[in-house]
Amino acid sequence: MIEYHADDYGLFPEQSRHIMECYHKGALNGISIMPNSPYLKECMDEISDVRENLFVTVHLNFVEGKPISGSKANKLTDANGNFNCGFAKLLAVSYNPFLRRVYYKQIRREVETQLRACEEYMNGGVFRIDGHVHYHMIPIVFDALMDVIKSCGFRVSYIRFPYEEVSVYAKNIGKLKGLTAINFVKVMILNALVKRNKRKYSSQLADLGVEDKLFMGVMLSGHMFYENVKPCLKDAGDLLAKRGKDDAEILFHPGDVSVPADIERLTSKDDYEFLTSSNRMKEAEALKMFGSNLSR
Repeated sequence: MIEYHADDYGLFPEQSRHIMECYHKGALNGISIMPNSPYLKECMDEISDVRENLFVTVHLNFVEGKPISGSKANKLTDANGNFNCGFAKLLAVSYNPFLRRVYYKQIRREVETQLRACEEYMNGGVFRIDGHVHYHMIPIVFDALMDVIKSCGFRVSYIRFPYEEVSVYAKNIGKLKGLTAINFVKVMILNALVKRNKRKYSSQLADLGVEDKLFMGVMLSGHMFYENVKPCLKDAGDLLAKRGKDDAEILFHPGDVSVPADIERLTSKDDYEFLTSSNRMKEAEALKMFGSNLSR
């Protein structure tokens, strides 16, 4: 079972419609929704008739826009109230005892607030959770998340653990375009954080019955094109078969932000460069091509 997944649904209406084209015309069967977007309700209302056909996941966001908890999250924002806490900064804060105490309370509050903002959209009231730019894997954020899940008694069926099997890409290295050193570094960092988080919370995760899927999407982040992903699928399938499993999540970002007014509303420089790239349309095309193959 392959979950062809798109992040960032609900960020803007037109951008979200681009994502849903990949459902209606392609293989897309999962979306992550932006909890703090002022357009979330509008975008979710637009897909009310097909929502039950999708894996809907909360996209915990500490990068784009403003926190739902407002001024109570002032350690995480700039003077304009927009998120302004880099991945490296929060990673460092995770291991600084003094700063950790200061930040933890605000992060925990925002995590709970974002989850509650999306609760009505979770099928059967059961949460699926991931994070924008995978911030949910940062120790201080993941610790807060697991604290919230336990104390609030939330039911959770899936948490994205973005652990990349490097061997899948190594076997196809000559066929892949767009591999970058920075993505390799990201993979190494995220793989280490996944191991830490799974080890620390192994008992709680087992009690929750959280589903574990093979993941693809960071090593080729920004370049999840059809010609890149297709050659990797066989080796990923072989790896799953060897493990006696059959579930995988393949992450795409097909939601290009193209409306000028929406582009101006983006608050993160990295998001601006990523979401306005023409590569978003290429990833959308990949999902449509995979859908065409499935329908044959």
